[in-house]
Amino acid sequence: MADTLLELTNVETAYGRSQVLFGVSFAIAAGQMVTLMGRNGMGKTTTVRSIMGLTPARSGSIRFRGEEIAALAPYRIAQRGLGLVPEGRRIFPNLTVRENLLATAAPKPDGWTLDKVHALFPRLAERRHHGGNNLSGGEQQMLAIARALVANPTLLVMDEPTEGLAPAVVAEVGRLIRQLREDGISVLLVEQNAAFAVDVADVTHVMHQGTIVHSSAPEALWKNEEIKTQYLGVPGGIA
Repeated sequence: MADTLLELTNVETAYGRSQVLFGVSFAIAAGQMVTLMGRNGMGKTTTVRSIMGLTPARSGSIRFRGEEIAALAPYRIAQRGLGLVPEGRRIFPNLTVRENLLATAAPKPDGWTLDKVHALFPRLAERRHHGGNNLSGGEQQMLAIARALVANPTLLVMDEPTEGLAPAVVAEVGRLIRQLREDGISVLLVEQNAAFAVDVADVTHVMHQGTIVHSSAPEALWKNEEIKTQYLGVPGGIA
């Protein structure tokens, strides 16, 4: 793949004796929005943890911009340009919005700054002096995304960004993700909400029991009733 940013090849990961990933392989090109979908417990978050070095892969290859990163510490992986929006947001609750952003900021020319993320998330500008534990779920999710952006990653990894959010807030998160896509930011979106994921993706992958069972353009996935019903829990006939 031309301009490949991230490439996983036959990745296997386990927690002790319990193996979770079985030969996971996929790639992300520069500027792509790639989604990894599947039901809960199928290995999506473990894939994220393997990429970020939080649960190192037992075997296989994880290459970022041509460099093998599977054996690197998480902070080394982040330094190379991978940004994470973790499942459950995990903002710093005792810090203000501004302090949360400053904690991860890594300025670079023409990169993301506090002013730029405030323009993207006006609500965060309004709440910049409020503590993280005083934000709504939607505001916390915006802060988690903004905190990753000000680190100026080359690739943004988003783990279940719509989880637990009201439909109106999900729509807002979708708008923000589409804007990132239009700005040419490369994203790996891990998402259980199939309709949401298909709507924003360039390439879709479906995971089941630790393996990739389907890969295609989003339109092809949405026309595949077997994959939708068997692996994503989408009722047949819904388009």
